[in-house]
Amino acid sequence: MSNMPLAGKVALITGGSRGIGAAIAARFAADGAKVVVNYARSQKEANEVVAKITAAGGSAVAVKADVGNPAEIPPLFAATMNAFGKLDILVNNAAIMQRTFLADVTAESIDAHFNVNVRGYLLCVKHASEVMTAGGSIINVGSAISRMAYPGAVVYTATKGAVDLMTRVLAAELGPNGIRVNVLAPGSTRTDMNSEKSGKTKEEERQEEQATALRRIGEPNDIADAAAFLASDDSRWVTGTWLDVSGGIRL
Repeated sequence: MSNMPLAGKVALITGGSRGIGAAIAARFAADGAKVVVNYARSQKEANEVVAKITAAGGSAVAVKADVGNPAEIPPLFAATMNAFGKLDILVNNAAIMQRTFLADVTAESIDAHFNVNVRGYLLCVKHASEVMTAGGSIINVGSAISRMAYPGAVVYTATKGAVDLMTRVLAAELGPNGIRVNVLAPGSTRTDMNSEKSGKTKEEERQEEQATALRRIGEPNDIADAAAFLASDDSRWVTGTWLDVSGGIRL
């Protein structure tokens, strides 16, 4: 395998300024890709990701767009094309997760989750498919939670279940164009979304560690390494699949 398996490729990572998205952006750049780091609010963090990539000899730009707002999605893809002239890889990573038990679910919280985690994903795939050529790879970041029953995450889980199913349909629809579509499904990973900032307690983290076969919480780089496989030609015969990157949390 080449030391630069993504050389000549252009990748767009939504929600690329922090956590898993930032790790994927850095890994793709290290593998030779030119990277568009999308962000909605975290401009400082996005610029830091770009600075690290360029300091290491890579090529990256930061582009602001809230994928939960349909009007901001076409300009995101226009900016990608203006910066690098093409698009080979899309990683739908931007997402929201609010820990909400059923008693506290509202129509507004449902809409907020689905607007980003489902509608945003689907519209990004639509626009990506219009400019991608054969050999393109679309990675929808799902979650191991879609195959679990995790109290307090019913709305988020519903969005990730939708991602699983629509990915299979998209893989079937875009396959004749030579474009692959897969789900990357992390488990418990050390990010702001999965920390005390999101309401998680130390006891819940300990329980999740014990629930994994490998007895630890995942790190963003664990997920980025799997994303690099799905983005590269090493996975050229892989589409419509659900790649569990959870350390065995479902075993």
